[in-house]
Amino acid sequence: MSGLYRATERLMGMSDRVWARHANPWSVYSRFTILPLLALAVWSRAWIGAWAWGAVTAVLLWTWVNPRAFPPPASLDSWAARGVLGERVFLNRRDEVPGHHRLWGAMLSAGALPGAVVMAWGLWALDAAWAVFGTLLTMIPKIWFVDRMVWVYADWLRKTGKELGDV
Repeated sequence: MSGLYRATERLMGMSDRVWARHANPWSVYSRFTILPLLALAVWSRAWIGAWAWGAVTAVLLWTWVNPRAFPPPASLDSWAARGVLGERVFLNRRDEVPGHHRLWGAMLSAGALPGAVVMAWGLWALDAAWAVFGTLLTMIPKIWFVDRMVWVYADWLRKTGKELGDV
């Protein structure tokens, strides 16, 4: 699973500077719009036909732009900032992350897959109930993952004696 995390980080071009900007709560919370926007973009094929590809492209562009769109936060005290810092620890210092956190991180990441399948079915069939249900089933483990990363970060700070903001 760590290879998938690394590949995603590389694909997104997540440098130290980008991670610092992504710790802005505006970046984290607005990122939660991506999956619903993607579902809406795919659904829009029913209204605008092949132009839906433009909507999908716009959402994919927003996915890449989002962690770069906001300045670094003035404070790292927020839940969102700590979640991003925890994700950095989870990705870059895996040997320092207790096994139970690694296990939960993998389970929550994998836990989004059934929801993605349900969402895909709903979008393919143009069944709004299944599309919305699948979107929610996909988003819940992702939000829980961010919350877990807050815990990872708190445990890592305690264990290492580092200060808030270190990674």
